[in-house]
Amino acid sequence: MSAPAAPGNSPLPWLLLLLSVTTGLVDAISVLGLGKVFTANMTGNVVFLGFAAAGTPGFLVMPAVTALASFLAGALIAGRVGRILAGRPMRHWLLAAALFETSLFWIAAIVATGFDVGTQAPASGLYTIIALTGFAMGFRNATVRQLKVPDLTTTVLTLTLTGLAADSSLAGGANTNAARRMASVAAIFLGAVIGAVMVTQSGLVLPLVVVGVLVLAGTAVCALHPVAAAPAVA
Repeated sequence: MSAPAAPGNSPLPWLLLLLSVTTGLVDAISVLGLGKVFTANMTGNVVFLGFAAAGTPGFLVMPAVTALASFLAGALIAGRVGRILAGRPMRHWLLAAALFETSLFWIAAIVATGFDVGTQAPASGLYTIIALTGFAMGFRNATVRQLKVPDLTTTVLTLTLTGLAADSSLAGGANTNAARRMASVAAIFLGAVIGAVMVTQSGLVLPLVVVGVLVLAGTAVCALHPVAAAPAVA
């Protein structure tokens, strides 16, 4: 399913920039609070898994495997949901996705109340939080992928930075979507800064709650726009 053609005043780019901020928060939660694992960036997990497979001290197989498996499961479910909701107003799809994602982050926040970041204990809490946030971010990635808004993946910046440089006037390009690309980088950076402060100062509960609030509130505002009344198409 993909979004309908949207006019220039579509709220989707703004929503995706807000979601990019939450990606920075989730990266701070996972890397600073859950050990050497990403629950939003699967490239990092494949690399960490390689380090662990080689026996590198400090890197474990199971956290990376848990994150990868839960991420894939979330993406699979999002693909199914997108097809089920095809033809309905896009706001129904966006709100359903936001409610599902937010519920996972808030359940993770409840689990985090009994989790100690310093000792990474209990292990059950560690893997539950990894699985819940990984599932949420897999669901997010598959949903955003179906929106097909250029240069706003909300999680991955490698291609965004490549496009920013390769399409720049210094490279003889026309600076295509330069403002949007720079905003995407800045959004994830901002989220990482805020997330790092929250995790180091208060633990995991607050940033997990904040992520859910931002996802739900931002999507609700977007759903009020007339563009969101148009049907999503398969």
